[in-house]
Amino acid sequence: MAAGAGTWWLASSKRRAARWMRAMIADVRRGIAPAPVRPNPAQWPADRITLCWLGHATMLINFYGINILTDPALENRVGVSLGLGTAGPKRYIAPALRMPELPPIDVLLLSHAHMDHFDLPTLQQFNAETPVVTARLTRDIFASTRLRNITEIGWNERTTFRDGKGELEIEAVEVKHWGRRWPSDLNRGYNGYVLRREGKALIFAGDTARTEAFKALRGRGPFEAAIMPIGAYRPWIWNHCTPEEALEMADWAGARYIVPMHHQTFRLSDEPMNEPIERLETALAKEPERLALRRVGESFVCPTT
Repeated sequence: MAAGAGTWWLASSKRRAARWMRAMIADVRRGIAPAPVRPNPAQWPADRITLCWLGHATMLINFYGINILTDPALENRVGVSLGLGTAGPKRYIAPALRMPELPPIDVLLLSHAHMDHFDLPTLQQFNAETPVVTARLTRDIFASTRLRNITEIGWNERTTFRDGKGELEIEAVEVKHWGRRWPSDLNRGYNGYVLRREGKALIFAGDTARTEAFKALRGRGPFEAAIMPIGAYRPWIWNHCTPEEALEMADWAGARYIVPMHHQTFRLSDEPMNEPIERLETALAKEPERLALRRVGESFVCPTT
C-alpha cells in the first residue's frame, strides 16, 4: 500500500470509528420499535414449509413439522458480554418472538461465530438436549451454555437429524465470509446450509459476499427458497453481498423464492437502514412475487406446486 493510500485508509478508519462511537452513545436513549408483524407458529400447518423472519439472521422455519431456528439472536443487543449486560449494537426492531414465545425448537442451526449470529445470551436459554448444527471449530464457544448435543460440519459435509417427525438432512455449503470471533485469532469455519426433507430443499446462506460457489448448488436443487443476507455491504463489500448480488446468487442456485434477512435490525454498516430491502424490491420489479418477506415478523408458506 502506498504511503498516501495508507494515510487515507487510517484517516477513514478513524472517522468511521468516531461515527460509530457517537452512534453507540445515542443508542442508549433510543427506544426499540416493536416488530410490525406478530407471527403465530401454533397455527402453521405441519405439512407445509413455513418461513418466518424474527429479525436479523434469525429465521424460524417449520419444515414439514420440524422446527429449525437459525443464528438465534433475540436479545436487545449483540456484542461482548460484560456480565451485567452486552456492549454492542442495539436493535432497531424487537424480535418478532422472544424466547418464551418460541415453539419447541428441534434444531438450532448456526452459520458462523460472529456475535450477531452466535449470540451467547440467547443460546444460554436453550435446554442441554437441543440439537445444534454449527460450523467447524466453534464447539468451544458453547462452553458457557447448557447445550451439549453439538455437531460441527464443514463445506460439503452432511448430517441428519431424526426424531418422531422424520428426518432432516443438513449439508454445509461454501460461502464467502470469515469466522474469527474476538478476542481469539482462531480462523473458525463459516457455512451456508442446504436443508432437505420430504423431497424439498431450502438454502440458508448465513453471511456471504458475492461468490460463484452458488452456481454449484444448482444441481443440488430444485430449491423452494433461498434465505439470503442483503445488508451490511457498505463498506464491507468483501464480506457482505449487496441486495442485487444476493438475488444473483439465488438465481444461480435456481431458487424459486428469495427470503431476505440481515437488514433493518442492527446498524452494522453505513448504508441507510431501509436501503437494502428497497434495492431488492427494485431488482425484483419484473417478478415481485418471488420476494417472500419484507418485514420483521412476516411469515411465508411455500406453495405446494
